[in-house]
Amino acid sequence: MHFPVNIPVGKSQIPVHFICETLAYFLGYRYYVYLRRHNTDQISDGNRLLIFIGAAFGAFVGSHIVGVLENPALLPRFGLIYFMGNKTIVGGMLGGLIGVELTKKQIGVTVSSGDMMVYPLILAMIIGRTGCLLAGLEDGTYGIASNLPWAIDFGDGIRRHPTNLYEILFWLMLWLVLKVWEKRYQFANGARFKLFMVSYLLFRFWVEIIKPDYFFGFGLSVIQLVCIVGILYYYKVFLYPSKLIKAYA
Repeated sequence: MHFPVNIPVGKSQIPVHFICETLAYFLGYRYYVYLRRHNTDQISDGNRLLIFIGAAFGAFVGSHIVGVLENPALLPRFGLIYFMGNKTIVGGMLGGLIGVELTKKQIGVTVSSGDMMVYPLILAMIIGRTGCLLAGLEDGTYGIASNLPWAIDFGDGIRRHPTNLYEILFWLMLWLVLKVWEKRYQFANGARFKLFMVSYLLFRFWVEIIKPDYFFGFGLSVIQLVCIVGILYYYKVFLYPSKLIKAYA
């Protein structure tokens, strides 16, 4: 396979990455609408809209701030174009979380707003990461060189860890595990989203080890530090795991 994968349209080409990213937003949202239509939502339409706005604003700011900080050596290049051209999912997730929590506090919503978003987000991440994988080196999310049988040459003659593929497999496994657990247990309010966030932050912390990131002298990257902050925010998940379960299903 030749990377990046593009679809020829006349004399031009459409990057599959762009198509996947667009489909991720569209299908993820449509899946959310489907779930909300078939489940009871304790949050009104108006408050949901405000929460979405808060999440979108927080995710935008968080993803770009962490993306810019990801390589401190390039900070002298900081400017609007550099800011807009750098983003990361971990920053987007935690920024979105902050945006949601601040919005909910302002409008007085106390129930979880994230539980219903978990499966749509997983679907969107699977589609989006497929696009990142097919973008090859252009996306900048590949792993370090590797001689493993499943390592992939993204076009520069070097076989690398397909970290995007690892993430796709992670999301599929998480989806399956959550579904299996929900057949056995009834999760407490917000538990599904907490498990979603904690699982991904732990995954990203470890997978960053095999990515060509900028690492500080103490051995951690910016992404790993941000993951640690997020994990600490959810410390109660580790201290009181039984509180995630409301009852047996």
